[in-house]
Amino acid sequence: MKSNTLKYSIVILLLLQIPLLVFAQHRISGTVKNNTGEAIPFAGISLRSTSEGTKTDSAGKFSLQTKAKGKQLLQVTSVGYRSLKKEITIADSSIYLDLILESNAQSLNEVIISAGSFEASDRAKGASLTAIDAYTVAGNNADLALALRSLPGSQQIGEQEGLFVRGGTGDETKQFIDGTLLKNPNYPSVPGIQQYARLNPGLFKGILFSSGGYSALYGQAMSSALILESSDMPDKSSVYYSVFSSNLGAGIQELAKNKKSSYGITVGYSNQTLYNSVVPQRVSYFSGPEYLVGDANFRIKTGKTGMLKFYTNWSISDVGMRNADIDSAALRSSYQVKGVSSYNNLSYRDYLNDDWKLDAGLAYSYNRVNTTQKLIGGDEQTVELPNEPFAGKNYHRLINSDFAQGRVVFTRMFSHNQALRFGAEHFYSKDHGMANDTTIALTDNLTAAFAEGDIYLTDNLAAKVGVRTEHSSVISKWAIAPRISLAYRLGSGGQFNLAYGIFYQEPQNDFLYQTNRLNFSNATHYILNYTKKVNNRFFRIEAYYKKYKDLVKTAPILSNNGTGYARGIELFFRDKKTIRNLDYWITYTYLDTKRDYLNYPGEIRPYFAAPHTATIAIKKSFPEINSFVNASYAFATGRPYYNIRYSNAENAYKIYDQGTTKDYNVLNLQLVHLFSIFKSWKQKPFSGVSIGANNLLGTRQVFGYNYSANGNIKLPITLPATRFFYAGIFMSFGIDRTKDITDSNLN
Repeated sequence: MKSNTLKYSIVILLLLQIPLLVFAQHRISGTVKNNTGEAIPFAGISLRSTSEGTKTDSAGKFSLQTKAKGKQLLQVTSVGYRSLKKEITIADSSIYLDLILESNAQSLNEVIISAGSFEASDRAKGASLTAIDAYTVAGNNADLALALRSLPGSQQIGEQEGLFVRGGTGDETKQFIDGTLLKNPNYPSVPGIQQYARLNPGLFKGILFSSGGYSALYGQAMSSALILESSDMPDKSSVYYSVFSSNLGAGIQELAKNKKSSYGITVGYSNQTLYNSVVPQRVSYFSGPEYLVGDANFRIKTGKTGMLKFYTNWSISDVGMRNADIDSAALRSSYQVKGVSSYNNLSYRDYLNDDWKLDAGLAYSYNRVNTTQKLIGGDEQTVELPNEPFAGKNYHRLINSDFAQGRVVFTRMFSHNQALRFGAEHFYSKDHGMANDTTIALTDNLTAAFAEGDIYLTDNLAAKVGVRTEHSSVISKWAIAPRISLAYRLGSGGQFNLAYGIFYQEPQNDFLYQTNRLNFSNATHYILNYTKKVNNRFFRIEAYYKKYKDLVKTAPILSNNGTGYARGIELFFRDKKTIRNLDYWITYTYLDTKRDYLNYPGEIRPYFAAPHTATIAIKKSFPEINSFVNASYAFATGRPYYNIRYSNAENAYKIYDQGTTKDYNVLNLQLVHLFSIFKSWKQKPFSGVSIGANNLLGTRQVFGYNYSANGNIKLPITLPATRFFYAGIFMSFGIDRTKDITDSNLN
């Protein structure tokens, strides 16, 4: 009996100790956010005196149980933010903390993979361009591709649209929105006249310009990728309009009262007929140029971490012009292109739990290009001549293109900021139409799978390793593309980056219309750079080498026998610190490249490649009068030009004339004054006046030459007008963007 009583007493004493053991544990909980109030998921929380630690969940919340007492040092770390060390006193059973981390793209606790890329987002301000820069870099006309020409690696191409990077053609640079391909970013091409982008850059919060060595999550771009991340919820509802010399624009962004959804619509119209009647043009337009563009979006928060976004863009264009025919003094050449385009993007992202993230997207685009070319006489009637070179100058082509894409990416997060991303995507393309009396039809299904990992080998050494595989149905070929990047951090904000990768691309559709017996073209990239970012100054020097294989040759037969290379050195320096309210950057590019492709008789420097290019961009703010001055200057040495014709005697294509154009020089200037009217209103409008001039000094630019069929006449390809002027007013109700424009890049 006594024995049982003793046993029961021991059990009771042990049970009485359980509450004491529980209360000996102290609970530290709270949230971790950035300085804009956004939650920071997966931030590391630890006590320096113990080995105890945890991390925030997908909503930025954390909870840590500890036996420690008294004064303790709490440390919080997250990639892209400065480490936070906070002294706390543990006396009570629970402590709740609201912790704020400050952004720092070069903090001591991270290594950023940046070989071949410029990132412009909240994580990397100062390294390159933000959406505001796209508006304020003088001379770019709010065109992202033109704005990026002020970065190293880009060529100063003025006679056609597109981004020409490191010896690559404009077709070798692709643009992506929230992961999906933007198939037709520009209005339809017009010979010798640059066409602009359809996109509104103000809708994007992140811009990643990769001039080489980009992620395995993207493909079908041999030279460069422009990766755009659309904005989430607006800060508040707003309405705006703008009136310029040849452009009108208006838009609305409406935020729901519960701030869990929003929608927006913008419309723009441009008709240059009146402007061209005042400022003489070298070409005679009989229609337009006329452009109508609109876009719409909606965004919905789904749960605590989910976001569903839809974006649509549509446009209509019409450009018609007449010029003297180069082969006949009595005839003229008429050219007209009408375009209709639509792009639609539905994207969804969410954190499935604390360790998994999902990104998914669907896209559909439609593009219709109607091109008519005629030879006309003095009575404006079409002239039909059977003999060469006039027989092929009456031409009509109508192409309807449908494109769809589905994409899904999973991300698995691990400790120490390591991650694994993997997924797949499918592209469907269909072209159908007519070229004169010939039917055009092409259908392709391209499927890709990819995987990529972020690996932190040491505190100062990080790697990004990936692989991408693709299969095209139209050419029945597979491609496997390995990619790897390394980054080693030095002291004082310096870092070395190394990248290697193979990048494949299908031949252009114009070649696939003729035959499907072609291969993927490809380029192998080798990149080494050094960067240093400190005190709002950024310096970068990069060397690269690209080897092209299986480029398309059109002579003597259509094949993949083309080859080429590109190598060079680039410099970039940006300073937002030295002079108050002054932001400037300087770039220099050296490019050595040759190609044997299309009808080239051998490896020669392509017509779009200048050996030396330099740019200077300056933005000076005058906050006391709400004004700023933007100026940009670009220089490039002459580009090569060739007269390549078929020689019957040699049964091959031959260069009959060649040379180098004059150096390219252009100075652009923009003046903006911001003001506020209706100051008594509760939501006073934000307004501004902007005037500017492109090629202010009136330098005559020559981009190459057009040749007559016999080669006896050559005419320079120049700008439509020596200078381009613009002036206008803009106004926004609901959001005062004065601080954004005057101070966003001068902090």
